[in-house]
Amino acid sequence: MRLDSSRPQDTEAGPDGLEWLGGLEWPDGTEWLGGLGGSGGRGESGGRNGLGGLGGLEARIARSVAATDPATGARSTTAEIVAWLTERRRAHGTRIRRIPFAELDGWSFQEDTGNLVHRSGRFFTVEGLRVHDADRARDPWQQPVMMQPEVGVLGLLAREFEGVLHFLAQAKMEPGNRDLLQLSPTVQATRSNYQRVHGGSGVRFLEFFTDPGRARPLTDTLQSEHGEWFLYKSNRNIVVETAEEVADDPAAEPDFRWLTLGQIGELLRLDNVVNMDTRTVLACLPTPAGPRPARHTDAEVSSWLGAARARSRLRAEPVPLARVRGWLRNEQAVHRSDDRHFRVVAVAVEAEGREVGSWTQPLFEPCGPGVSAFLFRHFDGVPHLLVHARAEAGLSRTVEVGPTVCSTPGGRGHHPAYAEFVRAAEGSRVRYATVLSEEGGRFLYAENNCLLVSLDGVDDSDLLGPPPDYLWITPGQLGALTGRGHQVTVQARTLLAVLNSGAARLS
Repeated sequence: MRLDSSRPQDTEAGPDGLEWLGGLEWPDGTEWLGGLGGSGGRGESGGRNGLGGLGGLEARIARSVAATDPATGARSTTAEIVAWLTERRRAHGTRIRRIPFAELDGWSFQEDTGNLVHRSGRFFTVEGLRVHDADRARDPWQQPVMMQPEVGVLGLLAREFEGVLHFLAQAKMEPGNRDLLQLSPTVQATRSNYQRVHGGSGVRFLEFFTDPGRARPLTDTLQSEHGEWFLYKSNRNIVVETAEEVADDPAAEPDFRWLTLGQIGELLRLDNVVNMDTRTVLACLPTPAGPRPARHTDAEVSSWLGAARARSRLRAEPVPLARVRGWLRNEQAVHRSDDRHFRVVAVAVEAEGREVGSWTQPLFEPCGPGVSAFLFRHFDGVPHLLVHARAEAGLSRTVEVGPTVCSTPGGRGHHPAYAEFVRAAEGSRVRYATVLSEEGGRFLYAENNCLLVSLDGVDDSDLLGPPPDYLWITPGQLGALTGRGHQVTVQARTLLAVLNSGAARLS
């Protein structure tokens, strides 16, 4: 069995208990691969209580991708959504200012460890991390790291309108975002937030994701976040469907709108509009498998990733922040002595439309933009992505599947030849190029230049013959890995969301 849907039209169990569904088509004629992240299943063709059948989810998603305006099934135009976001940005009247650490309310550096903690013991802490790599003869890497053991909820509420699946998106402010307000999932909340540790209001629509039986899950997986800045951070990525008439009145719910996947895809072509949490949830939806065959079977892909994990000898060790070598602390920041990579800073926030109207908090601020890029090419007419078995000390399994190039300020962690090709790419080779923000609730102005770059027609053995920690796989195979949870990095999931939503096409 191959991961890119060489099954007949009925479903059959695959590896890890996933089910596979072939024969359904994407608008451009490619086939859909079902059963990803719990979204597949035998299911009836028509659901109970007005819900569509799980067995037809892939076709329903394809219709949603194709709907970009009222003429094709959307409830509004994308231009109207952009205007709504602009209006909500003005209405929220948010103000962010940098402050010294001494002005943090409820946050302090512990005397014994130097760790930056909240008085409640909740939310997150900033501690130290020592990273050992037995394959490199050098001193351990040391840095601050965010510790957030709570599993948050990133959830999209889905509902059909006139036979077209829509998703309830939120215009949400985060202090670290460029332009502050971006398109967010229906629910984007840490456990501390939805348990109201901050003493503020409750999270709208949370009950659809936490109350058993309130809505039907379409996909539900635990996914990692940035393994260079978090230690073992996971969030629940979930899409649930309801037939209830909710959020129909814009006046009653001014910060929420129903959008199709196609409209979100159009917004993903704009810089810093769709936030990271929306992107990672979208990546967990079924991915179009495309034409077959793939260069590698599902067993070969799993074996390649397992071998990379077995080879890795990266080991992370939490240490007190005060003992992290090479980092300095002053009144305004914790930073490296050479001012590279990132710094820890503090901000004060005043905002309408949030659970609390004002607060202060620490943020990680990168020292420049990063790059996340997939190189792709066609083998016998089949598009393949060049993926990287990327080791990050903060990932719970150490190694996950990442983009071809994933560089953070400071330039660690990518193949020089691939990075140079991406930097030099122009014209028709670049199928997608957009600047997208990372998690604005924890990172200040963290941005990545996100790209899809074609290698078709290139005759260069250094580029086409990847080293052992790189592999050519199809988008459908990447989607299958994502559905298993903790297999694909958040940066790769962003680019997969670009493909899932139709924001870019490889063929």
